[in-house]
Amino acid sequence: MRWSHLSAPPDGSLSGRAVSAAPLLPLALPGATVRTFDTPSFAGMTFYEVRAKSLINRVPGASRVPFEWTINPYRGCSHACTYCLAGDTPILLADGSTRPLAEIRPGDAVMGTMGAGPHRRYVPTTVLDHWATSKPAFRVTLSDGTRLVASGDHRFLTDRGWRHVSPSEPDLPALAIGDLMFGVGRFADPPKESPDYQSGFLCGLVRGDASGGGTAREGDAWIRADGYLDDISLTEALRWPELPTGDWYRGFLAGAYGATGHAERLAVVFSSDDPIYLDRVCEALAHLGLATRRPVSTRRPLSTRRAGSPSECVETERHLDAALRFRHMTGAPQAPLDASGVGVRANRRLAVADIEDLGLTLPLFDISTGTGDFIADGVVSHNCFARNTHTYLDMDAGHDFDTSVVVKVNAGDLIRRELANPRWSGAPIAMGTNVDVYQRAEGRYRLMPEILAALRDHANPFSILTKGTLILRDLDLLQQAAEVTEVGLSFSVGFVDEQVWRSAEPGTPSPHRRLDAIRRITDAGFPISVLMAPILPGLTDTEDTIDETVAAIAAAGATSVIPLPLHLRPGAREWYAAWIAREHPHLLPRYRELFGKGSYTPKSYQDEVTARVRQATRRHGLYRPTTRNQPGTRNQPGTPDQPSTRDQPGTRDQPSTRDQPGLNNRPGTSTRPSASGQTQNPHQLTLL
Repeated sequence: MRWSHLSAPPDGSLSGRAVSAAPLLPLALPGATVRTFDTPSFAGMTFYEVRAKSLINRVPGASRVPFEWTINPYRGCSHACTYCLAGDTPILLADGSTRPLAEIRPGDAVMGTMGAGPHRRYVPTTVLDHWATSKPAFRVTLSDGTRLVASGDHRFLTDRGWRHVSPSEPDLPALAIGDLMFGVGRFADPPKESPDYQSGFLCGLVRGDASGGGTAREGDAWIRADGYLDDISLTEALRWPELPTGDWYRGFLAGAYGATGHAERLAVVFSSDDPIYLDRVCEALAHLGLATRRPVSTRRPLSTRRAGSPSECVETERHLDAALRFRHMTGAPQAPLDASGVGVRANRRLAVADIEDLGLTLPLFDISTGTGDFIADGVVSHNCFARNTHTYLDMDAGHDFDTSVVVKVNAGDLIRRELANPRWSGAPIAMGTNVDVYQRAEGRYRLMPEILAALRDHANPFSILTKGTLILRDLDLLQQAAEVTEVGLSFSVGFVDEQVWRSAEPGTPSPHRRLDAIRRITDAGFPISVLMAPILPGLTDTEDTIDETVAAIAAAGATSVIPLPLHLRPGAREWYAAWIAREHPHLLPRYRELFGKGSYTPKSYQDEVTARVRQATRRHGLYRPTTRNQPGTRNQPGTPDQPSTRDQPGTRDQPSTRDQPGLNNRPGTSTRPSASGQTQNPHQLTLL
């Protein structure tokens, strides 16, 4: 059994701070204690508390990382955001119909969008995953009356970019009154099959068939008509009512479409030899608020019309709002929608009028799609990305990575025991090479203070790579450790562009918060190395963006910069490709050229990016012409001296650095695969 060497912590762990939950345990984590927390920042997350048998893990010999030992107290990452909506929210399917979010299932074809920023187009996409959770709920009301119940972390596309309803992190972009959402607005309510609706349906179908524009008497429309005739007299149904009701108009148009209608792209077209019948169609469409037009060749005065004249047409306006309104209000059968490629627009009707905290924790739902978004009650709604790094824990590749975090609660005891082992050599230890040790969960579990204190007490050299500003909490411990041993600290700041950060790394501290943390740490006397990771082809690899990033890093007081171009292993590769296709489709050919079927960019591209960074570091005083290795050890990821892409592989996929689960790996023994899961090369960082 994988991870069979882990066991549950004793009862009472973190008592008073968490409540036990009882979901099914992953097969790879037998006996783990499962906890959830009531705080908003951890809503919807599950923590699997385990007692590991080892903490210091040896990197497999096949790995090309510049360190040999690593510590990973967490598996999974709470940096990532989660998004969810009320289960009754109607979701737009690819055929133009709608279905409640709670009833959506993997494999369903829904409508998403593709493009960059506001320049988007509707495209069909496939639902990849669907899940339920419970979170504090907010109600967002738009000017057109649309009401959306969502979690605070849920994002909608606005004229100011993606905005969280009420984000749990202070630096995340928040939705505000007056923001304009993108989409078509509130979906119309479906018709009720009242007697008036049934009468109108029969009238539209039978009269349309008799007018010369009808089709053969078969199909869904005629099957519906047979059912209605059990309750409605055909003689009565064929009369034109003096004062038609709204239900009658809806039914009439559904029947008329079944007899004489067809779809032409976004337009709904009715053809008939009977001008009076077409006048009734226009009257019904106008009642529903739908404008109509007739081709010029068919516009003739009523007095000149006669039976048997060439067939005339009436059609609705050719835009998505009208196409959806017709389908949803009439329930017209067999009216497929072809909206692929239609532009996505903002509208004053979709201005945010109110954001209300309901003060309730409600059952909410979310999906992931191939485009990374979907249309929720007429507005563009973001969803989660998935990664492939949790699968070997028998968890799913998407939702679980963000919301299911494995915590080695005995890390403090383990590290002291292993450092005291006579066979331990005192080799440097790298942290943050797999998942961030200063992710949000560390604020709750506080494992790092004990780990740092043990490393200090044993004067064991170590390094930390992080994006988390929570490291400032432990600054005193880091200073104490630096007095007795070598401490290497490194931050990951791939770019300073706020728009790219909000789209690509929404759950992490902003680049400017990280730069502020670098200033504070350098003021405390630490030389800080910054990994420009990942550098995104076509987005953050230009001379201007690299120069802007290096300038900001230099101003923060960093001593060196290492450029690390984007690396995509299988799993992350597919999801990053979907992100690029949605956000920046014009870059797809470039990415195909750079990555082909491999995980790495060509060496020529890496050299080009490295040269740009080297030139920027010279301009801003960060360039170091030589590399000074520590005697007897390999370079630590926190202490590089010059821009470098050392150990960067070529274009071929390299052997995986994932440790084989299920075996102990105690320090001082022969190399054995680790219980920590995957150990990732810091030169192979991915966006996801």
